Amino acid sequence: MENQFKNKIILVTGGTGTIGSALVRKLLTYEPKQLRILSRNDSAQYHLMENLGWPKNVRTLIGDVRDLERLKLAFENVDLVFHAAALKHVSLCEYNPLEAIKTNILGSQNVVDAAFYNGVKKVIAISTDKAVDPNNVMGVSKLMMEKLLINTSNFSKGKTMFSCVRFGNVAWAN
Repeated sequence: MENQFKNKIILVTGGTGTIGSALVRKLLTYEPKQLRILSRNDSAQYHLMENLGWPKNVRTLIGDVRDLERLKLAFENVDLVFHAAALKHVSLCEYNPLEAIKTNILGSQNVVDAAFYNGVKKVIAISTDKAVDPNNVMGVSKLMMEKLLINTSNFSKGKTMFSCVRFGNVAWAN
């Protein structure tokens, strides 16, 4: 694992969320050249940086996966992207389905486009067990995200590798 991350420039979308911030903490142990945290929550970024002790190789970027132009800038010179940005609460996605589509599906398409635009080598998207035989908006939107990334790999011809991982329910997640 060390060779995958050491001296690399890594970006984590949704880097202040439950899974994103855990990824950030773990990735820092592998000594990346630079670790970029993209999030639209400036308070969460500030608190995460405080908890991390303000590491010199971490950059916080205010932005949203819904904004392709911001992603293109954030992805410059990046080797690897962990795409953890998402609307994840089932009940809130049920009540706001268009917002789930904008973030989880269209935002993921922006991640794909920004990765191609900047020649990013690898994109690993974080999904959920709710994408298995989904019966709610959040699960459907995450399944669509998975299909989008996996099918993109079919025509990327080795330029960028796209993959997805699924997590089960996360204990004590907000």
